[in-house]
Amino acid sequence: MNAGWPSPNFGPRRDGAVPELIVIHYTAMSSCAAARTRLCLPEAEVSAHWLIGEDGATEQLVPEEMRAWHAGLGSWRGHGDVNSRSIGIELDNLGERPFTEPQMAALERLLPQIMARWAIPPENVLGHSDFAPGRKIDPGPRFDWLRLARQGLSIWPEPRSAPQPDPETFCALAQSFGYPEAPLSVLLLAFRLRFRPHHDGPLDTRDMALVADLALRFGDDGGAWRAG
Repeated sequence: MNAGWPSPNFGPRRDGAVPELIVIHYTAMSSCAAARTRLCLPEAEVSAHWLIGEDGATEQLVPEEMRAWHAGLGSWRGHGDVNSRSIGIELDNLGERPFTEPQMAALERLLPQIMARWAIPPENVLGHSDFAPGRKIDPGPRFDWLRLARQGLSIWPEPRSAPQPDPETFCALAQSFGYPEAPLSVLLLAFRLRFRPHHDGPLDTRDMALVADLALRFGDDGGAWRAG
C-alpha cells in the first residue's frame, strides 16, 4: 500500500478490469473536510479517487489504477462491480444547492485528463443514480449535465420521433442505453434526474423521444427501437 495516498480504502481492480467509466457523486456531508475525513477513515470502508471542494480545490485520494470503494451495488450495460470498472469523483455538496462555479470549472479541468488517460468516451461519464437507480440519487437534479455535454465531457439526448408512451418500450430502451433492469417507476426517476430534472408526472412522449435517441446512438444493440 502506498502511504503517499491519503485514503487507505482501496485495493486492486478485479479480473484485470481497467477504468472504463467515470462516476460523479456528491458527498452529502457538512463540509469538504468532513467528507475527506470519512473517505480516508479505514473503518468507514468508503473512498473515491478524487475529491473536489466548493472552492475548486482538487485532491486525489486513491491512485486511478486502483479500485476505490465509491460505487456499491449496481450495474451498467449488464455488468456489475462498477468499482473495478470506474473512477469515482466526489463533489462537496449536500445535494440541495447548485454546484459552485469554481467546483464545476475544476471538474471540467479534471474530466478531460481522466478521459484521455483511460480512453473513456463521454457516454461513459455517469452519475451514481444512473447505475444504482432506486438506491442513489447523486449527483442529483442540481447538477448541470448539459453544461458538461456542451464541452464533450458527457452526453445529452436530442428528441426524435418515438412511439407513444409505453412502459415496456421505455424500460427496454433505457436498458439498451445502459440502465439496469428495474421497474418503470425506478428507471423513470433515475432517467429524469439526469435528463429532465424537476419534471414529474406520468411517462410522456418527451421521455420516450429522449430515451429513444440515447438507445439509438449509444445502445448496446443500436436501440430496441429505430426511426422508420
